[in-house]
Amino acid sequence: MSLPASPATPVWRDRTRQAIFVVFGALIITAAAKVQIPFFPVPMTLHTLAVMGLAVSVGPRLTAATLLAYLGAGALGFPVFSGTPERGIGLAYMMGPTGGYLAGYLLGAVVTSALALGRGTVGKLLAMLAGLAIIYALGLAWLGVFVPVSKLMAAGFLPFILGDLLKVALVAAGSALPWSRIGGMLGR
Repeated sequence: MSLPASPATPVWRDRTRQAIFVVFGALIITAAAKVQIPFFPVPMTLHTLAVMGLAVSVGPRLTAATLLAYLGAGALGFPVFSGTPERGIGLAYMMGPTGGYLAGYLLGAVVTSALALGRGTVGKLLAMLAGLAIIYALGLAWLGVFVPVSKLMAAGFLPFILGDLLKVALVAAGSALPWSRIGGMLGR
């Protein structure tokens, strides 16, 4: 004799689980933005690691929702970004030199997430490199408003790219681990 099949999980329970994930995801990104690790030529935060880890772990909708929650908290004045509150908060911070990178996190993470769906480690690595290219493209374009073009690469790319590539490699290595399949439990 077999037991009756369990009823499908109610929609509200899935949505509640996803909402909790979004809040905790935004908190993890915030914590990662605040961590500074000595590195050459500049200290690195774990911001990119958290964003890319999120992007390859869940689908584009949860990734977008989490990044929008994070950016929304920052826009409201919560000190969620690297260098806040020391370098300003809220929309004033977001409109400053790093604003393009913040927008790049949103678009780059969603593209990464879409490209990484169903891929293995190499596919996820390539998806993250595509996302990283988007982050830098938007970041450098916006930074160009504040920095002369001749100094743009030295100010917004060269000091950070080695650390970001290291973080992407760490996420790719971690994506091969079984716990990285959290997205399947939460929905996309």
